[in-house]
Amino acid sequence: MVRDFFVFVLDTLLTIKMLFMLVIFATTVTFLIIPVILLFMKWRFSYRRKKDLATRTTTRVGLFHPYCNAGGGGEKVLWVALQSMKEKYPDAEYYIYTGDAEATPTEIIDKVNKNLNVKLDMKNIHFVYLTRRVWIEAQMYPYFTLLGQSLGSIYLGYEALCQLHPDIFIDTTGFAFTLPLFKYLGECRTGCYVHYPTITTDMLKRVANRRAMYNNRNIIARSPFLTTGKLFYYRIFAWLYSFAGQCSDISTVNSTFTMEHLTDLWNRPLHLVYPPCDVDHLVLMTRDNPRPKTIKILSLSQFRPEKDHAMQLQALYELREIIPDDLFEHITLVLAGSCRNDDDSNRVRDLRDLSKHLSLENNVEFKINIPYDQLLEELRTAHIGIHTMVDEHFGIGVVELMAAGLITVANRSGGPLLDIIETSEASRLGFLATTAEEYAHTLKFILYLSEEELDEIRTRAKASVDRFSTRKFKEDFLRAVEPLFKSEY
Repeated sequence: MVRDFFVFVLDTLLTIKMLFMLVIFATTVTFLIIPVILLFMKWRFSYRRKKDLATRTTTRVGLFHPYCNAGGGGEKVLWVALQSMKEKYPDAEYYIYTGDAEATPTEIIDKVNKNLNVKLDMKNIHFVYLTRRVWIEAQMYPYFTLLGQSLGSIYLGYEALCQLHPDIFIDTTGFAFTLPLFKYLGECRTGCYVHYPTITTDMLKRVANRRAMYNNRNIIARSPFLTTGKLFYYRIFAWLYSFAGQCSDISTVNSTFTMEHLTDLWNRPLHLVYPPCDVDHLVLMTRDNPRPKTIKILSLSQFRPEKDHAMQLQALYELREIIPDDLFEHITLVLAGSCRNDDDSNRVRDLRDLSKHLSLENNVEFKINIPYDQLLEELRTAHIGIHTMVDEHFGIGVVELMAAGLITVANRSGGPLLDIIETSEASRLGFLATTAEEYAHTLKFILYLSEEELDEIRTRAKASVDRFSTRKFKEDFLRAVEPLFKSEY
């Protein structure tokens, strides 16, 4: 028995010694080897940069957008920003870092012209194709998704920097962890356009309140222990995100919602630049019939989980319960949007199945990746617009629905609440709702409004959207990024 005790003590001491040695090794790697590697990399990139500058006179602008061919609102910002820089700085060379290796440059630009209505030519535009995009996809990280994607973006950013060393680096997707890489290793002037914060205080509150959502699993929401662990993880990540954001020389944000959250996290000057919305020709659009016999409710957004298309189907189901059958049979919900990948396509399939489960298949249509001229036709013939994302950072689709004359109902949060939709009776521009039931009752209210009331809302909404025009975006964006070009022009 005594012998067993001494054996146990000896094993314990050996284990402690091994752990101590492991800690010493990890500390040595962290504080000695890694800094040496980083210093070597910095020397390497500095040498290459000096060599590049000695052999060329043009300025290289690198735009980091791994999904540049997705066709959504974020991509609209990228291409209009590029269009505006090409107009003001025509002698610069522009490089798009993208993982869309299956599409040729000509195919990408043609799709931009056709689907996003942004007219670009290939002059001075180059594509740097990345092969490691899979490392920023959420499916790679079933756990610690935010941290995994952020570390993956550093890996992808390193590939980008190795392929092309720009003078100016602008991230247009929200991968803030690429900024210190290009600022300190690449010695680039850095900028970013932030569509939404990667982490917010609202996310911390939802986890603390144990509220289940697409980014907080039920198993975590039900467990006090797991909730405490996730809160600790989120706080550490928020600190790292703050450091990354401070590596941006010029930071632009797309909405009041994003600005309020990043002001606390980044402690940097921020420029509010509303995203470009196609409003000029939409405001002038003529409609066949203000109240058509077939009443279309149009949804306009990418098929991503946070857009919550399932709530739109649930709202339609609830609407059927509170209006006459002869009215409901003339109502069609049109879900129009783009699919980026197989996950989005699977999501559309699930939504089709859900519509059948709710017996709504005769009242729902899906319009996937449709050309812009077809989208214009949907906007012209629709009567009501619907948008259901919680904490939508801005909402380009919401603005376009209003500009086209649709009576629009969006979620009572984020950009629609803070920037876009005024709901006071005297100056109403649209409607806001939260739950499926509230959406249904709001839709019913709209269906029974008089023509005079509808025209008043449409007129005010159309007049309000000029502040979100493409022209205004170009002016504000160029003013914000001018310091990045100042030393060269």
